[in-house]
Amino acid sequence: MKTLLIFALLLLAAIPASAKDKELSGTIVSESSVQCGTENKSKKQSVEMMCQEYVIRTDTTEYHVRQEKEAHKELLPVNVAVEATISKDKMKFKVNGKSYEMLIVSESAAPAPAGAAKP
Repeated sequence: MKTLLIFALLLLAAIPASAKDKELSGTIVSESSVQCGTENKSKKQSVEMMCQEYVIRTDTTEYHVRQEKEAHKELLPVNVAVEATISKDKMKFKVNGKSYEMLIVSESAAPAPAGAAKP
């Protein structure tokens, strides 16, 4: 009985933490075209598919995000502020009033601002 009660309490404590998406503000700092698969045109010919990959920089982190589907061919402007939410491995954000959802392919620490003191 005690084990069941402890398990139930742990489960209830974990639900609010996972239900909330992470919200952040950032800027699109770069765009590049990367290979994101191949498509077979015929039995003997395959074509490399290219996707746009963007770097979105927040105060502390750089997120590399890639379009989820090749159908999203529209290029996004660089040096544009975005308000984004992260849920699992996807980032949702708006640019110029249009919503986008992209896969997060990597993340790293944002570089220190120019002139910042080094420890």
